[in-house]
Amino acid sequence: MTINEASKKYNIPIKILKEYESWGLCGEVKKVMGSWQYDKSDIERLSTIMTLHDIGFTNEEVEKYMRLLLEENSTQKERIEMLNKKRNGTLDEIHFKEKQLDRLDYLRFEMQRNSQK
Repeated sequence: MTINEASKKYNIPIKILKEYESWGLCGEVKKVMGSWQYDKSDIERLSTIMTLHDIGFTNEEVEKYMRLLLEENSTQKERIEMLNKKRNGTLDEIHFKEKQLDRLDYLRFEMQRNSQK
């Protein structure tokens, strides 16, 4: 499957596919007649990359995670630590936003209460 076919079929931006190729992680990818040919294992790795991007990993974090993933079980602890760090950061953001909502609701409540006097 070519880069354009993979992009269309799996809704993966060309930019992500080119980034993936540039990392040299395409062990199973073959360059045939001037274009990359993706197989099932490449698509599975690309799915992981898209998930990592979706949860907020930077390009550098994605590349590091994927390099560790290719080493498999010996890096599981480090990959879990990366995921836990991202999870904790996301929870911190959620808690901050909850506090903002509480303050916003308080201000709205006070305005409504004052307008009824």
